[in-house]
Amino acid sequence: MTDAVKDLHSQWKEEYKAPFSGWDFSHLKDRLFDESPPWDYIEMARQLVQKSEAVLDIGTGGGELFASLAPFSKHAVATESWEPNIPVARKKLEPTGVKVVGVKSEDDTPFKDGEFDTVLNRHADFKPAEIYRILRPGGTFLTQQVGGNNLWDLAEEFDATLPYKKLTFDYWQREIQDAGLVLKQAEEWQGKMEFMDIGALAYFIKAVPWQVPGFDIDKDIHYLEKLHHKLENGEKLAYTQIRFLFQAEKPR
Repeated sequence: MTDAVKDLHSQWKEEYKAPFSGWDFSHLKDRLFDESPPWDYIEMARQLVQKSEAVLDIGTGGGELFASLAPFSKHAVATESWEPNIPVARKKLEPTGVKVVGVKSEDDTPFKDGEFDTVLNRHADFKPAEIYRILRPGGTFLTQQVGGNNLWDLAEEFDATLPYKKLTFDYWQREIQDAGLVLKQAEEWQGKMEFMDIGALAYFIKAVPWQVPGFDIDKDIHYLEKLHHKLENGEKLAYTQIRFLFQAEKPR
């Protein structure tokens, strides 16, 4: 192994070990470019929050997105299941009046029947039957989901198998309707995500490990070498994003 290759490996490993907190990808500014769906989840959520009396954000991460929707009604709650994110979310959200509840899983909703008139969920797991239970009659559920085959072509680069392939657009549409919720909007979209360098890709894999299950920076560094050669040959590291949007209401 040449000194130049050793230096590259060291750089990639440093990127892989770089701190990641909440759901903040600012470390990859100008190094990761992803297309956006035609809908605007944040604006849709903001409009719902503005007229809401009781709002819940499921799987808030570090609270960055939910905090951007302030001001909130008197009853505003967020859940988070990943323990390192809970204090981050509390620091971000509690000054805005949001109560952050740590849960064992994102579909764990320790709330009263009909407690909320708005439930938001961006990229977190959920149980449609629980959403139905905690929504008031006439209440709205808005979720943007990542398809189970999201970045399937990135996983293929590492000979990895995605763990959530069953989470298709049809699957979520059926589950939501079977729970008794009435779909008002259901959309599916595919776009591209492009990495400008291998360090950015290594950091992303660390932050989102389910996209390349089982990845080990030491054992699998030959995969990164292969992708580095692609970049050197003028090829793009662009992969397929899959997103779903569902807005549903609980019948009055």
